[in-house]
Amino acid sequence: MSESGELLSGLALGSFRLNGQFMHVAEGLARPVGMTAVWWQVLGAVLREPLPVSGIARVMGMTRQGVQRIADLLVERGLAEYLPNPAHRRAKLLQPTAEGREAVAKINPAHQDFADRLVGELGAEDARACLEALQRLSAALDRLGEHHDRQ
Repeated sequence: MSESGELLSGLALGSFRLNGQFMHVAEGLARPVGMTAVWWQVLGAVLREPLPVSGIARVMGMTRQGVQRIADLLVERGLAEYLPNPAHRRAKLLQPTAEGREAVAKINPAHQDFADRLVGELGAEDARACLEALQRLSAALDRLGEHHDRQ
């Protein structure tokens, strides 16, 4: 395999492992408040502003169908609600309810504790460098995906 092929494989496998590790941590943070990592992920996407399911899927790198299933469940459990979307009649907007915001707020202290421990382990400078590298990698994949989609 070429060096670029090995690098791609290593990046992909490393990111799959990181995703699994982050989801494991998120499950541990969300479980004590009766949530799951994926519920927290979807609610987190709409804390600042309501979004349609397709917008949440784009932001979170999830499938639209997967987000729809979670959004319906969150609405069913009273953690989120659908609002009319002035830009699109059928694509309703999802927003957290007060109960949903409260559930996410209950996760924040444990989230902050874990963040402090992780940054303590890496050091702030290395944590920032990791974040910047992940952002560059994601942007490159977006650019290549757009180019690939046009072909």
